[in-house]
Amino acid sequence: MNTVTVRKAGTGDSKALARLIVELGYTISESEVRERLAAMGADQGVLVAEDQGLVIGCLSISMMRVLHRPKPVGRVSMMVVTEERRSAGVGRMLVEAAEAELARRGCGLVEVTSNERRGRAHRFYEELRYERTSFRFAKNVGNR
Repeated sequence: MNTVTVRKAGTGDSKALARLIVELGYTISESEVRERLAAMGADQGVLVAEDQGLVIGCLSISMMRVLHRPKPVGRVSMMVVTEERRSAGVGRMLVEAAEAELARRGCGLVEVTSNERRGRAHRFYEELRYERTSFRFAKNVGNR
C-alpha cells in the first residue's frame, strides 16, 4: 500500500528539508531553510513527499513571466528524494504534483534545472518526457 502523500512545505519542515538538501550535496542549516522558506514570494514554493509523517523528498518550484511566451514559465529548480527511497516512484509523484500546481497557477511550460554532473537525474527527467532544449549559464555576482 502506497502511503506517500505530497503537500506544501511549511517552516515546521525545516529540519527535514535541511537534511534532504545536505543529501543533495549542499551545506545548509535548519535555520537557513526556515529563513528562506519565510522569504519565498507568491511565485515560489516547496513541495514535500511524506510517508507516515516522515518527509522523504522535496522539490522547489517557481514561476516567472517572460516577454517571449504567452503564459508564465514554471520551473523545478531543486529536487531530492532520500537515498533509501529513490527509484520507488517518489520523485515522479513530486514532479507530477509540481506540474499540476504550476499549471493551476497558469504556467504553459515547465522547465527543470539540474546540475550537469547529475546524469541519473537527467535520465529520470527524460523518462518523464522532459527534453533538453537549451544551455543554462551561471555566474556568481554576489561576492563583488
